[in-house]
Amino acid sequence: MPAFILPLSDPRAVDPEQVGPKAANLASLTQAGLPTPGGFALTADAYWHQVRSLGIEQMIKDYAPSDIPTSRRLSIAIRLAIYEKPIAPEIAEPLLAAWHAQRADGSSGAVRSSALIEDRRGANFAGQFESFLGLTDETEFLTAVRACWAALWTSHARRYMDNNDLSPAETAMGVLIQPVVAARASGGGLSETAEGNMLISATWGLGSAIAQGEVVPDRIVLSKTGFLRTVDAGRKNHRDTCAHGVSAPERVPKEMVSEPCLTPGEAVTLGRLLRKCEQLAGGPVEIEWAMDENGFKLLQSRPLHVEAPIVPDEIWLRHPGLNGHPAGIGWGSGRAVVVNCECELARVAPGDVLVTKVAGPALSHILSQVSGVVAELGGSTSHMASLARERGIPMVLGVLDATRKIPDGVMCAVDGVSGVVRWQR
Repeated sequence: MPAFILPLSDPRAVDPEQVGPKAANLASLTQAGLPTPGGFALTADAYWHQVRSLGIEQMIKDYAPSDIPTSRRLSIAIRLAIYEKPIAPEIAEPLLAAWHAQRADGSSGAVRSSALIEDRRGANFAGQFESFLGLTDETEFLTAVRACWAALWTSHARRYMDNNDLSPAETAMGVLIQPVVAARASGGGLSETAEGNMLISATWGLGSAIAQGEVVPDRIVLSKTGFLRTVDAGRKNHRDTCAHGVSAPERVPKEMVSEPCLTPGEAVTLGRLLRKCEQLAGGPVEIEWAMDENGFKLLQSRPLHVEAPIVPDEIWLRHPGLNGHPAGIGWGSGRAVVVNCECELARVAPGDVLVTKVAGPALSHILSQVSGVVAELGGSTSHMASLARERGIPMVLGVLDATRKIPDGVMCAVDGVSGVVRWQR
């Protein structure tokens, strides 16, 4: 009998072919005694059982060999069937039992996609699938599970897969179900930077504001041995809270906008957890974390590829520049195209440098054609920064007034390692 549900404490839950790398990595952290929210995973066997119960196996088999119009129609039909039809009783009954047991203390729940093809070298899928927070209602919960399964077949996920020679028909979607952390602060971390340090990003409330590139987070640098080096406070004018499956922004009190989220002692403690994640993975990692009244909880850990710094041509050092948060990879130059709305993206030509206010995951499809990205908001651990590292695209985020100070059309250079953007006058 296939296992449809595995607690993260189950030894089988560390198998990424069963639950997806996101859930498997979190299970490894949990079983190593590191602080996580706990939870359970819905397995790949559950996904394929649901596919069979819906009678859409043949449509999935027909997807790969079909021409583009046919494959598009098939993907829509598959997605709608998964999203709209009830979950098979053989899955729903144990799933709801585990859900109610997890919610026995009254906490709300989080439902997160954990695709089997995530978190691989060159294709980490950051921000490409679905997550739902603050779930308390049974109907909302089951809808969120179906939406995570269906996320494998969305147009932007398929476009991402096409760019990496992958297919939704040849993989499956695991689902991670956890209690929501009542986060006072959240963020991300890199266990190694190009300069040989560790980096922590932090904001108030949920980490979705960082992941979506909506705020400039605190940037905390520690040595590899864990000593605190610098704390650069961000511009965190709103924080995300959650209810009924969505995160909702609320204004941060004025006195907290530029106040660091973590004390020096808390930053050092998180640095120790970051090193432990690296030791467990056997190499550099990128993490997501949250801190509630009981301390830190690790929400994710994925492999991190670190790029060596690039020394730019000396001529660029004579030109004006702005500083920001580096994504951690690459150096590139091109024509600056200042974009204030997604409707203007058609102006961006291959080799241009995109200059924008918010670099959210919606821009991921344009990364393959630009030579660099500069954004006024965001930080080094946002989803777009992760995608930039994956694709070798230089990116600098959190650059104050970039769209106003960098003239449209000038030649521009982006140093994605040192976090500097320069332009020719």
